[in-house]
Amino acid sequence: MPDENFYDIGIADLPQWVLELPVPAVGGELEDPWMFSDGRLLPDPGLLRSSPFRDGPQRSFSVANSGRTPIADEQVARVFRKLAPDDVQVFPIEVEGAKTPLYIINATRCFQCVDEENSLEVQRYPPEGVAPERVGTYRAIHGLRIDLAKTSGARVFRIQGYSSALIVSEELKRALEEVGNLGVSFERVTGPR
Repeated sequence: MPDENFYDIGIADLPQWVLELPVPAVGGELEDPWMFSDGRLLPDPGLLRSSPFRDGPQRSFSVANSGRTPIADEQVARVFRKLAPDDVQVFPIEVEGAKTPLYIINATRCFQCVDEENSLEVQRYPPEGVAPERVGTYRAIHGLRIDLAKTSGARVFRIQGYSSALIVSEELKRALEEVGNLGVSFERVTGPR
């Protein structure tokens, strides 16, 4: 793997639409609406749909609701397919009012790779007062740093126990920035703070 930085994708602070969680286009709800932030290979969910719950400009790359479901236009989807074909799945989604076809980008890999010693602050859920499945998982990480030696050469991935993080390589970041009109920001998670 080239010596490059990696970045956590976040929601950019600029005008943009905010989308509802995806649902099946045929109606009903997904059994697990948060599955696109798990970092695992998924069976094809079929055509999905969503609609804005807050209006704003459509961006070439954004995230739906707080579930951090990545939503991309064709140009951005092409970047992920080209630069990280083994690390992502791309599923079509119909979005009410969309000007172009859109896709969910699902990171299929997940690693236990937080460099706790070099991250600024790491908070875990305590044993009391939370749902049992959250005990010991990350509640918040400030100044996140990851250990690339634990990521098996992946270009896009999620972090085990901290699914809100979506990590991409510097090469992917640059290619996404070239597409432009992004509704996301990038925070470096490698190298010195």
